Amino acid sequence: MLNPAQQAAKRAQDAVNSCVDNNEDFLVEAGAGAGKTYCLVETLKHLIGKKGNYFLRKYQYIACITFTNVATDEIKSRTDGHPAIYPSTIHSFCWSLIQDFQPYLRKELPSLGSWVDLLSEIGGVGHRTIGYDDLGFRSIGDDKISLHHDDVLKLIIRFLEYEKFRIIFAARYPVLFIDEYQDTDEGFAGAISKHFIGPGKGPLIGFFGDHWQKIYGNGCGKIEAPELKRIDINANFRSVQVIVDALNRIRPDLPQNVADPKLTGSVEVYHTNGWGGKRMTGQHYGGDLPHEETHRHIESLKIQLAEDGWDFSPEKTKILMLTHKALAKEQGYINLANVFRFNDDFVKKQDRYIEFFTDTLEPVCNAYSEKRYGAMFQAMSGRRPAILSHSDKESWAKDMDALLNLRGTGTIGDVIAHLRQTKRPPLPGSIENKEQELVRIGLEPDPDEPSSIKRIRKLKAVSYKEIIALDYFIDGHTPFSTKHGVKGAEFENVLVVFGRGWNRYDFNKFLEFASDENSIPNEKIEWYERNRNLFYVVCSRPMKRLAILFSQLLSDSALDTMSDWFGREKIHSFHI
Repeated sequence: MLNPAQQAAKRAQDAVNSCVDNNEDFLVEAGAGAGKTYCLVETLKHLIGKKGNYFLRKYQYIACITFTNVATDEIKSRTDGHPAIYPSTIHSFCWSLIQDFQPYLRKELPSLGSWVDLLSEIGGVGHRTIGYDDLGFRSIGDDKISLHHDDVLKLIIRFLEYEKFRIIFAARYPVLFIDEYQDTDEGFAGAISKHFIGPGKGPLIGFFGDHWQKIYGNGCGKIEAPELKRIDINANFRSVQVIVDALNRIRPDLPQNVADPKLTGSVEVYHTNGWGGKRMTGQHYGGDLPHEETHRHIESLKIQLAEDGWDFSPEKTKILMLTHKALAKEQGYINLANVFRFNDDFVKKQDRYIEFFTDTLEPVCNAYSEKRYGAMFQAMSGRRPAILSHSDKESWAKDMDALLNLRGTGTIGDVIAHLRQTKRPPLPGSIENKEQELVRIGLEPDPDEPSSIKRIRKLKAVSYKEIIALDYFIDGHTPFSTKHGVKGAEFENVLVVFGRGWNRYDFNKFLEFASDENSIPNEKIEWYERNRNLFYVVCSRPMKRLAILFSQLLSDSALDTMSDWFGREKIHSFHI
Protein backbone atom coordinates (compact mmCIF):
# COMPACT_ATOMS: atom_id res chain seq x y z
CA MET A 1 0.00 0.00 0.00
CA LEU A 2 1.30 3.44 -0.90
CA ASN A 3 2.08 5.91 1.88
CA PRO A 4 0.53 9.44 1.78
CA ALA A 5 3.53 11.01 -0.01
CA GLN A 6 3.63 8.22 -2.59
CA GLN A 7 -0.09 8.58 -3.26
CA ALA A 8 0.31 12.33 -3.86
CA ALA A 9 3.33 11.76 -6.10
CA LYS A 10 1.46 9.13 -8.12
CA ARG A 11 -1.45 11.49 -8.73
CA ALA A 12 0.95 14.11 -10.03
CA GLN A 13 2.85 11.62 -12.20
CA ASP A 14 -0.36 10.33 -13.76
CA ALA A 15 -1.32 13.91 -14.62
CA VAL A 16 2.10 14.60 -16.17
CA ASN A 17 1.99 11.40 -18.23
CA SER A 18 -1.47 12.38 -19.46
CA CYS A 19 -0.12 15.75 -20.64
CA VAL A 20 2.73 14.02 -22.45
CA ASP A 21 0.35 11.56 -24.13
CA ASN A 22 -1.96 14.39 -25.24
CA ASN A 23 0.86 16.76 -26.24
CA GLU A 24 -0.21 19.38 -23.68
CA ASP A 25 2.34 21.85 -22.31
CA PHE A 26 2.61 21.63 -18.53
CA LEU A 27 4.33 22.97 -15.43
CA VAL A 28 5.17 20.77 -12.43
CA GLU A 29 5.22 22.75 -9.18
CA ALA A 30 7.21 20.70 -6.68
CA GLY A 31 7.84 22.12 -3.22
CA ALA A 32 10.89 21.23 -1.16
CA GLY A 33 11.41 17.48 -0.81
CA ALA A 34 8.57 16.66 -3.21
CA GLY A 35 10.62 14.43 -5.50
CA LYS A 36 10.81 16.79 -8.47
CA THR A 37 13.84 15.09 -10.05
CA TYR A 38 12.19 11.69 -9.65
CA CYS A 39 9.12 13.03 -11.48
CA LEU A 40 11.30 14.43 -14.26
CA VAL A 41 13.15 11.13 -14.69
CA GLU A 42 9.92 9.10 -14.67
CA THR A 43 8.48 11.41 -17.32
CA LEU A 44 11.58 10.92 -19.47
CA LYS A 45 11.26 7.14 -19.07
CA HIS A 46 7.59 7.32 -20.01
CA LEU A 47 8.49 9.22 -23.17
CA ILE A 48 11.32 6.81 -24.03
CA GLY A 49 8.95 3.89 -23.69
CA LYS A 50 6.41 5.46 -26.02
CA LYS A 51 8.54 7.29 -28.58
CA GLY A 52 12.23 6.66 -27.92
CA ASN A 53 12.85 4.50 -30.98
CA TYR A 54 10.63 6.73 -33.14
CA PHE A 55 12.69 9.80 -32.22
CA LEU A 56 15.96 8.02 -32.98
CA ARG A 57 14.75 6.91 -36.41
CA LYS A 58 13.95 10.54 -37.23
CA TYR A 59 17.18 11.87 -35.65
CA GLN A 60 15.16 13.74 -33.05
CA TYR A 61 15.85 14.14 -29.33
CA ILE A 62 14.19 14.97 -26.04
CA ALA A 63 15.98 18.09 -24.79
CA CYS A 64 16.33 18.32 -21.03
CA ILE A 65 17.83 21.59 -19.79
CA THR A 66 19.32 21.38 -16.31
CA PHE A 67 20.82 24.01 -14.05
CA THR A 68 24.25 22.43 -13.44
CA ASN A 69 26.63 19.90 -14.98
CA VAL A 70 26.05 17.71 -11.91
CA ALA A 71 22.32 17.65 -12.66
CA THR A 72 23.06 16.83 -16.29
CA ASP A 73 25.17 13.84 -15.26
CA GLU A 74 22.43 12.69 -12.89
CA ILE A 75 19.83 12.73 -15.66
CA LYS A 76 22.17 10.72 -17.90
CA SER A 77 22.79 8.18 -15.15
CA ARG A 78 19.16 7.75 -14.13
CA THR A 79 18.02 7.26 -17.73
CA ASP A 80 20.90 4.88 -18.52
CA GLY A 81 22.32 7.32 -21.04
CA HIS A 82 19.49 6.71 -23.50
CA PRO A 83 20.53 8.19 -26.87
CA ALA A 84 17.14 9.84 -27.43
CA ILE A 85 17.67 12.12 -24.40
CA TYR A 86 19.86 15.20 -24.72
CA PRO A 87 20.50 16.55 -21.22
CA SER A 88 22.48 19.78 -21.09
CA THR A 89 23.00 23.00 -19.19
CA ILE A 90 21.16 25.97 -20.66
CA HIS A 91 24.24 27.66 -22.15
CA SER A 92 25.59 24.51 -23.77
CA PHE A 93 22.16 23.63 -25.13
CA CYS A 94 21.59 27.07 -26.62
CA TRP A 95 25.06 27.12 -28.15
CA SER A 96 24.46 23.71 -29.75
CA LEU A 97 21.48 25.24 -31.54
CA ILE A 98 23.11 28.40 -32.89
CA GLN A 99 26.78 27.48 -33.38
CA ASP A 100 26.37 26.43 -37.01
CA PHE A 101 24.72 29.71 -38.06
CA GLN A 102 27.97 31.64 -38.34
CA PRO A 103 26.75 34.31 -40.82
CA TYR A 104 23.83 35.16 -38.51
CA LEU A 105 26.11 35.20 -35.47
CA ARG A 106 28.45 37.64 -37.22
CA LYS A 107 25.46 39.78 -38.11
CA GLU A 108 23.90 39.84 -34.62
CA LEU A 109 26.99 40.07 -32.43
CA PRO A 110 27.84 43.75 -33.15
CA SER A 111 24.40 44.78 -31.89
CA LEU A 112 24.99 43.33 -28.41
CA GLY A 113 25.87 46.22 -26.13
CA SER A 114 28.81 44.47 -24.49
CA TRP A 115 30.51 44.01 -27.88
CA VAL A 116 30.03 47.46 -29.42
CA ASP A 117 33.26 49.01 -28.13
CA LEU A 118 35.29 45.79 -28.35
CA LEU A 119 34.46 45.26 -32.01
CA SER A 120 34.87 48.92 -32.96
CA GLU A 121 38.49 48.71 -31.81
CA ILE A 122 39.26 45.94 -34.33
CA GLY A 123 37.11 47.16 -37.19
CA GLY A 124 34.24 44.72 -36.70
CA VAL A 125 33.77 40.95 -36.67
CA GLY A 126 35.25 40.38 -40.11
CA HIS A 127 35.54 36.74 -41.06
CA ARG A 128 36.38 35.52 -37.56
CA THR A 129 34.71 32.35 -36.32
CA ILE A 130 32.32 32.87 -33.40
CA GLY A 131 32.96 30.34 -30.63
CA TYR A 132 32.02 29.50 -27.06
CA ASP A 133 33.30 27.17 -24.35
CA ASP A 134 32.22 26.25 -20.82
CA LEU A 135 34.52 28.86 -19.26
CA GLY A 136 32.58 31.62 -20.98
CA PHE A 137 35.37 34.20 -21.19
CA ARG A 138 35.07 36.95 -23.82
CA SER A 139 38.10 37.17 -26.08
CA ILE A 140 39.06 38.31 -29.56
CA GLY A 141 41.81 36.68 -31.59
CA ASP A 142 43.01 36.99 -35.15
CA ASP A 143 40.72 34.20 -36.31
CA LYS A 144 38.20 33.63 -33.52
CA ILE A 145 35.86 35.48 -31.15
CA SER A 146 34.82 33.73 -27.92
CA LEU A 147 31.50 34.54 -26.30
CA HIS A 148 30.49 35.07 -22.69
CA HIS A 149 27.69 32.95 -21.15
CA ASP A 150 25.33 35.94 -21.26
CA ASP A 151 26.05 36.49 -24.96
CA VAL A 152 24.82 33.01 -25.81
CA LEU A 153 21.48 33.64 -24.09
CA LYS A 154 21.03 37.03 -25.73
CA LEU A 155 21.74 35.51 -29.13
CA ILE A 156 19.36 32.55 -28.74
CA ILE A 157 16.59 35.02 -27.82
CA ARG A 158 17.31 36.93 -31.04
CA PHE A 159 17.34 33.70 -33.05
CA LEU A 160 13.98 32.60 -31.64
CA GLU A 161 12.40 35.64 -33.30
CA TYR A 162 13.01 33.95 -36.67
CA GLU A 163 10.29 31.48 -37.72
CA LYS A 164 12.75 29.38 -39.74
CA PHE A 165 14.93 28.91 -36.66
CA ARG A 166 11.92 27.89 -34.56
CA ILE A 167 11.01 25.28 -37.17
CA ILE A 168 14.55 23.88 -37.09
CA PHE A 169 14.48 23.90 -33.26
CA ALA A 170 11.20 21.96 -33.10
CA ALA A 171 12.27 19.52 -35.80
CA ARG A 172 15.42 18.61 -33.88
CA TYR A 173 13.86 18.71 -30.40
CA PRO A 174 10.13 17.85 -30.47
CA VAL A 175 10.17 17.80 -26.65
CA LEU A 176 11.80 20.34 -24.33
CA PHE A 177 11.88 19.87 -20.57
CA ILE A 178 13.36 22.57 -18.35
CA ASP A 179 14.52 21.56 -14.86
CA GLU A 180 14.58 24.16 -12.05
CA TYR A 181 12.54 26.40 -14.30
CA GLN A 182 12.40 29.19 -11.71
CA ASP A 183 16.16 29.74 -12.02
CA THR A 184 16.14 29.80 -15.83
CA ASP A 185 17.23 33.07 -17.38
CA GLU A 186 14.22 35.37 -17.50
CA GLY A 187 14.76 36.40 -21.11
CA PHE A 188 15.16 32.83 -22.38
CA ALA A 189 12.15 31.56 -20.40
CA GLY A 190 10.11 34.46 -21.74
CA ALA A 191 11.12 33.68 -25.32
CA ILE A 192 10.20 30.00 -24.92
CA SER A 193 6.84 30.96 -23.43
CA LYS A 194 6.17 33.54 -26.15
CA HIS A 195 7.04 31.37 -29.15
CA PHE A 196 6.34 27.78 -28.09
CA ILE A 197 3.64 27.49 -25.41
CA GLY A 198 0.27 26.64 -26.89
CA PRO A 199 -1.22 24.05 -29.25
CA GLY A 200 0.80 23.53 -32.40
CA LYS A 201 3.32 26.30 -31.69
CA GLY A 202 6.44 24.18 -31.28
CA PRO A 203 7.87 21.35 -29.20
CA LEU A 204 6.04 19.90 -26.21
CA ILE A 205 7.14 22.06 -23.27
CA GLY A 206 7.44 20.78 -19.70
CA PHE A 207 8.65 22.94 -16.80
CA PHE A 208 9.78 21.29 -13.55
CA GLY A 209 10.58 23.35 -10.47
CA ASP A 210 9.23 25.59 -7.73
CA HIS A 211 8.90 29.37 -7.95
CA TRP A 212 9.22 29.59 -4.15
CA GLN A 213 12.76 28.23 -4.52
CA LYS A 214 13.94 30.99 -6.83
CA ILE A 215 16.85 32.55 -4.94
CA TYR A 216 19.09 33.64 -7.82
CA GLY A 217 18.71 37.17 -9.13
CA ASN A 218 18.38 36.53 -12.88
CA GLY A 219 15.88 33.66 -12.68
CA CYS A 220 12.41 34.01 -14.19
CA GLY A 221 10.56 32.91 -11.06
CA LYS A 222 6.86 32.18 -11.48
CA ILE A 223 5.65 31.22 -14.96
CA GLU A 224 1.97 31.57 -15.82
CA ALA A 225 0.23 31.02 -19.13
CA PRO A 226 -3.40 30.00 -19.81
CA GLU A 227 -2.25 27.18 -22.13
CA LEU A 228 0.10 25.77 -19.48
CA LYS A 229 -1.38 23.09 -17.23
CA ARG A 230 -0.09 23.36 -13.65
CA ILE A 231 0.45 20.08 -11.78
CA ASP A 232 1.27 20.20 -8.05
CA ILE A 233 3.20 17.46 -6.28
CA ASN A 234 1.64 17.47 -2.81
CA ALA A 235 4.33 15.29 -1.26
CA ASN A 236 7.37 15.64 0.98
CA PHE A 237 9.76 12.69 1.10
CA ARG A 238 12.42 14.59 3.06
CA SER A 239 11.14 15.97 6.33
CA VAL A 240 9.27 14.64 9.35
CA GLN A 241 5.70 15.67 10.12
CA VAL A 242 6.49 18.48 12.57
CA ILE A 243 8.65 20.27 9.97
CA VAL A 244 6.18 19.71 7.13
CA ASP A 245 3.35 21.03 9.32
CA ALA A 246 5.29 24.29 9.68
CA LEU A 247 6.02 24.41 5.93
CA ASN A 248 2.32 23.92 5.19
CA ARG A 249 1.44 26.85 7.44
CA ILE A 250 4.08 29.00 5.72
CA ARG A 251 2.82 27.90 2.31
CA PRO A 252 -0.83 26.82 2.54
CA ASP A 253 -1.41 26.89 -1.25
CA LEU A 254 0.88 23.86 -1.77
CA PRO A 255 0.13 21.44 1.12
CA GLN A 256 2.43 18.45 1.42
CA ASN A 257 1.94 14.90 2.70
CA VAL A 258 4.79 13.11 4.46
CA ALA A 259 5.98 9.61 3.75
CA ASP A 260 5.75 8.41 7.37
CA PRO A 261 3.57 10.47 9.76
CA LYS A 262 4.92 8.51 12.73
CA LEU A 263 8.52 9.74 12.44
CA THR A 264 9.45 12.27 15.11
CA GLY A 265 11.62 15.36 15.04
CA SER A 266 11.73 18.90 16.35
CA VAL A 267 11.37 22.56 15.41
CA GLU A 268 12.58 25.26 17.80
CA VAL A 269 12.93 29.03 17.30
CA TYR A 270 15.24 31.26 19.37
CA HIS A 271 15.35 35.06 19.41
CA THR A 272 17.82 37.40 21.11
CA ASN A 273 15.48 40.25 22.01
CA GLY A 274 16.47 39.88 25.65
CA TRP A 275 20.15 40.64 25.03
CA GLY A 276 20.93 43.88 26.84
CA GLY A 277 24.00 45.16 24.99
CA LYS A 278 24.32 47.73 22.22
CA ARG A 279 23.32 46.39 18.83
CA MET A 280 24.90 47.35 15.53
CA THR A 281 23.66 50.29 13.49
CA GLY A 282 23.68 51.26 9.84
CA GLN A 283 21.77 50.27 6.71
CA HIS A 284 23.19 46.75 6.43
CA TYR A 285 23.62 45.73 10.07
CA GLY A 286 21.09 47.81 11.99
CA GLY A 287 19.46 45.85 14.82
CA ASP A 288 21.87 42.91 14.70
CA LEU A 289 24.12 41.59 17.44
CA PRO A 290 27.80 42.50 17.17
CA HIS A 291 29.70 39.78 15.29
CA GLU A 292 31.42 38.57 18.45
CA GLU A 293 28.08 38.22 20.24
CA THR A 294 26.56 36.35 17.30
CA HIS A 295 29.46 33.91 17.50
CA ARG A 296 29.00 33.46 21.26
CA HIS A 297 25.27 32.85 20.85
CA ILE A 298 25.84 30.28 18.12
CA GLU A 299 28.40 28.40 20.22
CA SER A 300 26.14 28.47 23.28
CA LEU A 301 23.14 27.23 21.30
CA LYS A 302 25.22 24.45 19.75
CA ILE A 303 26.07 23.20 23.24
CA GLN A 304 22.39 23.24 24.20
CA LEU A 305 21.33 21.46 21.02
CA ALA A 306 24.06 18.85 21.40
CA GLU A 307 22.67 18.08 24.85
CA ASP A 308 19.30 17.55 23.13
CA GLY A 309 20.82 14.94 20.82
CA TRP A 310 22.18 16.96 17.87
CA ASP A 311 25.27 15.62 16.12
CA PHE A 312 27.25 18.58 14.75
CA SER A 313 29.51 16.59 12.44
CA PRO A 314 29.42 17.97 8.84
CA GLU A 315 27.70 14.81 7.62
CA LYS A 316 24.77 15.27 9.99
CA THR A 317 24.28 18.99 10.53
CA LYS A 318 24.53 22.24 8.60
CA ILE A 319 24.69 25.69 10.15
CA LEU A 320 23.28 28.10 7.60
CA MET A 321 24.25 31.77 7.65
CA LEU A 322 23.14 34.66 5.48
CA THR A 323 26.27 36.07 3.92
CA HIS A 324 29.73 34.86 3.05
CA LYS A 325 31.19 37.73 5.07
CA ALA A 326 29.51 36.49 8.26
CA LEU A 327 30.52 32.96 7.41
CA ALA A 328 34.07 34.03 6.62
CA LYS A 329 34.41 35.52 10.09
CA GLU A 330 33.25 32.25 11.65
CA GLN A 331 35.51 30.15 9.44
CA GLY A 332 38.67 32.22 9.56
CA TYR A 333 38.98 33.81 6.10
CA ILE A 334 37.42 37.24 6.63
CA ASN A 335 40.49 39.16 5.35
CA LEU A 336 40.43 37.07 2.19
CA ALA A 337 36.72 37.76 1.72
CA ASN A 338 37.32 41.49 2.14
CA VAL A 339 39.70 41.50 -0.84
CA PHE A 340 36.89 40.74 -3.28
CA ARG A 341 33.89 42.79 -4.26
CA PHE A 342 31.83 39.76 -5.27
CA ASN A 343 31.49 36.53 -3.25
CA ASP A 344 31.54 34.38 -6.41
CA ASP A 345 35.10 35.51 -7.11
CA PHE A 346 36.42 33.50 -4.19
CA VAL A 347 33.66 31.02 -3.29
CA LYS A 348 33.11 29.87 -6.87
CA LYS A 349 36.80 30.24 -7.72
CA GLN A 350 36.24 32.79 -10.47
CA ASP A 351 39.45 34.57 -9.50
CA ARG A 352 42.46 32.92 -11.20
CA TYR A 353 44.58 33.01 -8.03
CA ILE A 354 41.89 31.40 -5.88
CA GLU A 355 41.26 28.77 -8.55
CA PHE A 356 44.96 27.86 -8.66
CA PHE A 357 45.30 27.70 -4.87
CA THR A 358 42.21 25.56 -4.29
CA ASP A 359 42.27 23.34 -7.38
CA THR A 360 46.02 22.81 -7.77
CA LEU A 361 48.23 23.98 -4.93
CA GLU A 362 46.20 22.65 -2.01
CA PRO A 363 45.73 19.18 -3.60
CA VAL A 364 49.48 19.12 -4.34
CA CYS A 365 50.41 20.03 -0.77
CA ASN A 366 47.90 17.65 0.81
CA ALA A 367 49.07 14.78 -1.36
CA TYR A 368 52.73 15.49 -0.54
CA SER A 369 52.10 15.67 3.20
CA GLU A 370 50.35 12.28 2.97
CA LYS A 371 53.24 10.86 0.85
CA ARG A 372 50.92 10.19 -2.09
CA TYR A 373 53.42 11.31 -4.68
CA GLY A 374 51.55 9.98 -7.68
CA ALA A 375 48.50 11.99 -6.67
CA MET A 376 50.73 15.00 -6.10
CA PHE A 377 52.03 14.98 -9.66
CA GLN A 378 48.53 14.22 -10.97
CA ALA A 379 47.32 17.41 -9.27
CA MET A 380 49.92 19.29 -11.34
CA SER A 381 47.85 18.48 -14.44
CA GLY A 382 49.68 15.19 -14.69
CA ARG A 383 53.02 16.83 -15.52
CA ARG A 384 55.55 14.53 -13.86
CA PRO A 385 59.00 16.15 -13.78
CA ALA A 386 62.19 14.29 -14.49
CA ILE A 387 63.60 12.99 -11.18
CA LEU A 388 66.76 11.19 -12.18
CA SER A 389 68.86 11.10 -9.04
CA HIS A 390 68.80 11.13 -5.27
CA SER A 391 69.78 14.80 -5.32
CA ASP A 392 66.67 15.53 -7.43
CA LYS A 393 64.54 13.91 -4.72
CA GLU A 394 66.29 15.89 -2.00
CA SER A 395 65.78 19.12 -3.91
CA TRP A 396 62.07 18.41 -4.36
CA ALA A 397 61.68 17.48 -0.69
CA LYS A 398 63.48 20.66 0.42
CA ASP A 399 61.27 22.90 -1.69
CA MET A 400 58.05 21.13 -0.76
CA ASP A 401 58.88 21.16 2.96
CA ALA A 402 59.54 24.89 2.72
CA LEU A 403 56.21 25.34 0.93
CA LEU A 404 54.33 23.46 3.65
CA ASN A 405 55.97 25.67 6.26
CA LEU A 406 55.03 28.86 4.38
CA ARG A 407 51.43 27.72 4.14
CA GLY A 408 51.24 27.85 7.92
CA THR A 409 53.42 30.89 8.62
CA GLY A 410 53.52 33.14 5.57
CA THR A 411 51.32 35.35 3.47
CA ILE A 412 49.87 34.54 0.08
CA GLY A 413 52.60 36.75 -1.34
CA ASP A 414 55.27 34.68 0.42
CA VAL A 415 53.87 31.49 -1.10
CA ILE A 416 53.74 33.00 -4.59
CA ALA A 417 57.34 34.25 -4.30
CA HIS A 418 58.44 30.75 -3.30
CA LEU A 419 56.62 29.17 -6.24
CA ARG A 420 58.06 31.66 -8.70
CA GLN A 421 61.53 30.71 -7.51
CA THR A 422 61.13 26.92 -7.26
CA LYS A 423 58.42 26.28 -9.88
CA ARG A 424 57.26 23.39 -7.68
CA PRO A 425 54.52 23.47 -8.73
CA PRO A 426 54.80 26.08 -11.50
CA LEU A 427 52.39 28.99 -11.56
CA PRO A 428 49.87 29.08 -14.41
CA GLY A 429 50.81 31.40 -17.23
CA SER A 430 47.97 33.82 -16.44
CA ILE A 431 49.25 34.31 -12.87
CA GLU A 432 52.91 34.48 -13.91
CA ASN A 433 52.01 37.23 -16.38
CA LYS A 434 50.27 39.21 -13.64
CA GLU A 435 53.28 38.77 -11.35
CA GLN A 436 55.59 40.08 -14.06
CA GLU A 437 53.26 43.04 -14.54
CA LEU A 438 53.49 43.75 -10.81
CA VAL A 439 57.27 43.71 -11.01
CA ARG A 440 57.21 46.22 -13.88
CA ILE A 441 54.85 48.52 -11.99
CA GLY A 442 56.98 48.41 -8.85
CA LEU A 443 56.63 47.63 -5.16
CA GLU A 444 54.97 50.90 -4.24
CA PRO A 445 51.23 51.13 -5.00
CA ASP A 446 50.18 53.70 -7.57
CA PRO A 447 46.76 55.35 -7.05
CA ASP A 448 46.16 55.19 -10.80
CA GLU A 449 47.08 51.54 -11.28
CA PRO A 450 44.40 49.11 -12.52
CA SER A 451 41.90 47.78 -9.98
CA SER A 452 43.03 44.22 -10.75
CA ILE A 453 46.56 45.10 -9.61
CA LYS A 454 45.25 46.74 -6.44
CA ARG A 455 43.27 43.60 -5.68
CA ILE A 456 46.30 41.36 -6.17
CA ARG A 457 48.36 43.53 -3.81
CA LYS A 458 45.67 43.22 -1.13
CA LEU A 459 45.39 39.48 -1.75
CA LYS A 460 49.11 38.87 -1.36
CA ALA A 461 49.10 40.57 2.05
CA VAL A 462 46.60 38.05 3.47
CA SER A 463 47.82 35.08 5.52
CA TYR A 464 47.87 31.91 3.45
CA LYS A 465 46.10 30.14 6.31
CA GLU A 466 42.94 31.84 5.10
CA ILE A 467 43.25 30.04 1.74
CA ILE A 468 43.41 26.76 3.64
CA ALA A 469 40.30 27.71 5.63
CA LEU A 470 38.45 28.71 2.48
CA ASP A 471 39.40 25.49 0.71
CA TYR A 472 38.25 23.46 3.70
CA PHE A 473 34.88 25.22 3.59
CA ILE A 474 34.43 24.88 -0.19
CA ASP A 475 35.09 21.14 -0.01
CA GLY A 476 32.29 20.74 2.53
CA HIS A 477 34.42 19.63 5.46
CA THR A 478 32.79 22.07 7.88
CA PRO A 479 29.29 22.19 9.33
CA PHE A 480 28.88 25.73 8.00
CA SER A 481 27.39 26.90 4.73
CA THR A 482 25.60 29.88 3.25
CA LYS A 483 21.90 29.62 2.62
CA HIS A 484 22.49 29.96 -1.12
CA GLY A 485 25.05 27.17 -0.97
CA VAL A 486 22.62 24.43 0.07
CA LYS A 487 19.76 24.86 -2.37
CA GLY A 488 18.68 21.35 -3.33
CA ALA A 489 20.61 19.73 -0.48
CA GLU A 490 19.25 18.06 2.63
CA PHE A 491 20.65 17.31 6.09
CA GLU A 492 19.50 15.47 9.17
CA ASN A 493 19.70 18.65 11.27
CA VAL A 494 19.80 22.32 10.28
CA LEU A 495 20.55 25.35 12.45
CA VAL A 496 19.65 28.58 10.63
CA VAL A 497 21.09 31.91 11.78
CA PHE A 498 19.03 34.87 10.59
CA GLY A 499 20.73 38.23 10.90
CA ARG A 500 21.54 41.34 8.93
CA GLY A 501 24.50 42.03 6.69
CA TRP A 502 22.95 42.70 3.29
CA ASN A 503 20.36 45.29 2.32
CA ARG A 504 18.60 42.75 0.09
CA TYR A 505 17.41 40.87 3.17
CA ASP A 506 15.70 41.96 6.39
CA PHE A 507 13.86 39.03 7.92
CA ASN A 508 12.22 41.08 10.66
CA LYS A 509 10.57 43.27 8.02
CA PHE A 510 9.74 40.18 5.94
CA LEU A 511 7.95 38.57 8.90
CA GLU A 512 6.02 41.78 9.53
CA PHE A 513 4.83 41.83 5.90
CA ALA A 514 4.02 38.09 6.01
CA SER A 515 1.29 38.68 8.60
CA ASP A 516 -0.71 40.58 5.95
CA GLU A 517 0.56 40.11 2.39
CA ASN A 518 -2.14 42.46 1.06
CA SER A 519 -0.40 45.32 2.86
CA ILE A 520 2.85 44.93 0.90
CA PRO A 521 3.52 47.98 -1.34
CA ASN A 522 3.90 47.14 -5.03
CA GLU A 523 7.50 48.35 -5.03
CA LYS A 524 8.27 45.88 -2.21
CA ILE A 525 6.73 42.73 -3.71
CA GLU A 526 9.92 41.56 -5.43
CA TRP A 527 11.90 42.25 -2.25
CA TYR A 528 9.33 40.37 -0.18
CA GLU A 529 9.39 37.32 -2.48
CA ARG A 530 13.18 37.24 -2.37
CA ASN A 531 13.13 37.11 1.45
CA ARG A 532 10.22 34.66 1.51
CA ASN A 533 11.89 32.26 -0.90
CA LEU A 534 15.18 32.19 0.98
CA PHE A 535 13.33 31.70 4.28
CA TYR A 536 11.38 28.79 2.79
CA VAL A 537 14.43 27.18 1.21
CA VAL A 538 16.46 27.07 4.41
CA CYS A 539 13.57 25.95 6.63
CA SER A 540 12.87 23.06 4.27
CA ARG A 541 16.41 21.57 4.28
CA PRO A 542 16.29 19.37 7.42
CA MET A 543 15.02 15.83 7.54
CA LYS A 544 14.61 15.59 11.32
CA ARG A 545 15.51 18.68 13.35
CA LEU A 546 15.24 22.42 12.61
CA ALA A 547 16.47 25.20 14.89
CA ILE A 548 16.26 28.89 14.01
CA LEU A 549 18.31 31.60 15.74
CA PHE A 550 17.57 35.28 15.11
CA SER A 551 20.55 37.47 15.92
CA GLN A 552 18.63 40.54 14.77
CA LEU A 553 15.98 42.23 16.90
CA LEU A 554 12.43 41.05 16.16
CA SER A 555 9.30 43.18 16.52
CA ASP A 556 6.15 41.90 18.23
CA SER A 557 4.52 41.57 14.81
CA ALA A 558 7.40 39.44 13.52
CA LEU A 559 7.22 37.23 16.62
CA ASP A 560 3.48 36.79 16.09
CA THR A 561 4.13 35.55 12.54
CA MET A 562 6.68 33.03 13.81
CA SER A 563 4.21 31.89 16.47
CA ASP A 564 1.53 31.35 13.82
CA TRP A 565 3.90 29.28 11.68
CA PHE A 566 5.77 27.28 14.31
CA GLY A 567 3.63 27.46 17.44
CA ARG A 568 3.99 29.90 20.35
CA GLU A 569 5.39 27.15 22.57
CA LYS A 570 8.29 26.74 20.10
CA ILE A 571 9.44 30.39 20.39
CA HIS A 572 12.18 30.90 22.99
CA SER A 573 14.03 33.94 24.27
CA PHE A 574 17.74 33.09 24.09
CA HIS A 575 20.54 35.28 25.40
CA ILE A 576 23.79 34.73 27.27
